[in-house]
Amino acid sequence: MNCWEYNKCGRERGGLNAKLHGVCPVWPDHGQQCARVAGTFCGGKVQGTFVMKLLTCMKCDFYQSEHYDKTYSKSKAA
Repeated sequence: MNCWEYNKCGRERGGLNAKLHGVCPVWPDHGQQCARVAGTFCGGKVQGTFVMKLLTCMKCDFYQSEHYDKTYSKSKAA
């Protein structure tokens, strides 16, 4: 399951909020590693770089779920 499915944010291409807020930068390839990608829309605002947003992401229900991919690989990191 990807973050946009879990959170029902509507920011995937063709989603309800894509026109208003834009297509999320994790769509379509990084929906299980969204904490690693800058520019995601969480808590009502655009999040910054990985370092700046990590503490917020660690509190996220999706990040804490079994759906988030916490493995690290240089080839996966954005």
